Parts: sequence; structure tokens; C-alpha cells
Amino acid sequence: MARVGIRDVAKAAQVSVTTVSHALNNRRGSRISAATREHVRSVAEELGYAPNRLASGLRNNRSYLIGLVSDEVATTPFAGDMILGAQDAAYERGCVLMMLDSARDSELEKRQVSTFLQHQVDGIVYARMYHQRIGLPAELAGTPTVLLDALSDDGEVSSVVPDEVEAARNAVRFLIGAGHRSIGFINNVDDIPATHGRLAGYQEALKGSGIEFDPALVAAAVPVANGGREAGMELLSRPSRPTALFCFNDQMAMGAYQAAGALGLRIPQDLSVIGIDNLELIAGALWPGLTTMALPHYDMGRWAVTQLLNEIENRDDVEPVQMMFDCPLVQRGSVAPPPQT
Repeated sequence: MARVGIRDVAKAAQVSVTTVSHALNNRRGSRISAATREHVRSVAEELGYAPNRLASGLRNNRSYLIGLVSDEVATTPFAGDMILGAQDAAYERGCVLMMLDSARDSELEKRQVSTFLQHQVDGIVYARMYHQRIGLPAELAGTPTVLLDALSDDGEVSSVVPDEVEAARNAVRFLIGAGHRSIGFINNVDDIPATHGRLAGYQEALKGSGIEFDPALVAAAVPVANGGREAGMELLSRPSRPTALFCFNDQMAMGAYQAAGALGLRIPQDLSVIGIDNLELIAGALWPGLTTMALPHYDMGRWAVTQLLNEIENRDDVEPVQMMFDCPLVQRGSVAPPPQT
């Protein structure tokens, strides 16, 4: 069976070869309408057209390969959506995404970056678990790079992170809107932007509603269920315990549920709880279901690859972009008005 070429697509779609090329390659600056672009893609799919990336790569000095290096993203529950978003963006632009995970081994990471460069990837998405501020590895100098869930120290490369302050602010505002005035915060002990951003959002929400910040209502622990349980016991054992808890993440919220149960408190009748993550294995499995702020993993992964490819295709006219994504509220059953006293 003869291979379907770009001229075959142009003939069937009744457009020029140039129009087909621009439509299928999502060429920036082209004046093709959305309807024409969709028509060309539909015809190409019907004919079974597959672009010859080897020939195109030789012409454009491109490999159409994108590398994704992570410290432990691939081994966490959040990986699926983040990788899916990156893969979708790469596929739509005719690229292949290759991924390696260093498991926080810096020497292994150097070898992984070297491996990608040996394969002549067009660029690299450098991902981090949790929102971190980092220095870009020297091995990436001169290679188009976008940071995923991280910020660079010098701001010279594009990056995408969740809006930690706004996520926390909206979570606490939701509790205030339900009638709560005594709101505890179970925070992370790690010195990362998420820790500081979520504390700032918590404080701003209180201030905006005329509620005085009480440091005694903040407890920090390791960001896992055991840490949430310990911090929850600390806050809920106070003589004047809070009526609601805002938790750094869903794992700590699960620990808060355990602390409430140990103290004979019902959720949400006696205590409201809200988290951040929307980790379905926890938030959807707890009873009642955990109200939480969803981290936009899919959107961040998709944006990182899209931005990287835009920068690769427009190297002479690129300014770094520091992108923040909103975290939407996912309501379940863990928040109710405070108990009447």
C-alpha cells in the first residue's frame, strides 16, 4: 500500500500543500482559520496520513523528541495527570515525549540529561515534586528548557507552578463562608515555596475577614498521614479547639480525620476539614469525602510542553514566562457550619 503524502492530503482537502503543512504543524503566525485547520486534520486522519518526521527533522534540524526529567514525579500518585498533560501536548504537535526519573539521585540525573542530549532532543521539561525553587543544572545550559512545578533562582527560563497563596486563601475563605471563625492550619515542616505560600494564603484569608491570626492555631509536621494525625491531635486537644482545619495536603487531612476520630469528633458535624491536592485515592475514599483544592497537574504538564515547543520554534523572539495556575475547589462532604455552642 502506497504511503499517503502531504500532496494527497492537500488534494483531498482541496487546499494548498502549504495550508496542509501549516495546519498539521500548528504553525504560529499562519492565517489559517480554525475551521480550515480542523478540516485538514480530519482529512489527514481519514487518509491515514503520518508525517515523515525523519525528513522533516533533517530539513529543520529537529528531532521532534522532548525529554522530561523528574526527581520523583513518576513515582508519586500525582504523576499520571502531569505526564498525561505533557504527552497530549507533545502528541498534538507531532512530537514524542521521553521521560526519565532520577529518584532524587543527582548523579543519575546528570546521566539522564546527558542521555537526552545524546538523543538530540529538541528541549527538556525539568520537573520537580512539590513546588520548589531550584538552580538549573549546568548540563542544561544552551538547551531549551521549561520548569514544571518549579521556579528557577534566576528566572531566566520559563516555569509553571500552582498558585499556592490563592489556593490556600480560597480554601480558608470557603471555611469562613461556612461560618467558621476558629480555623486551625496543619502545615508542612519542609522549607519549600508551598509551605510558605499556603501559610501566607491562610493568613491573608483570615485578615480579609477580620479574623485575628493566632500562631497557636498553626501546627507543622511531616506532610504525610502520620504528621497530619500528630498535628491534628495537638490542635484538637486544645481547651478551645478550632472548629475547622485547613490541611497542607490530602495526606495530612487523612491524618486529621484519624485524630478527630480518636477524640470522638464527627466530621463535619463537630469539625470541618479541607485539604489541597484532590488525590482521589484519599479525598474520594475518606468518609465523608474530603473537600479539597485540586492541584492542576494535567494543565501544568500540558502548558510546560506547549511553552517549550513554542520557544523552540521561535528562539529569536522568546521571553521567559512565569506561569501560575489556579487550583479549583472540589466540594465533597467534609465541610459544614460550625457546631452550635
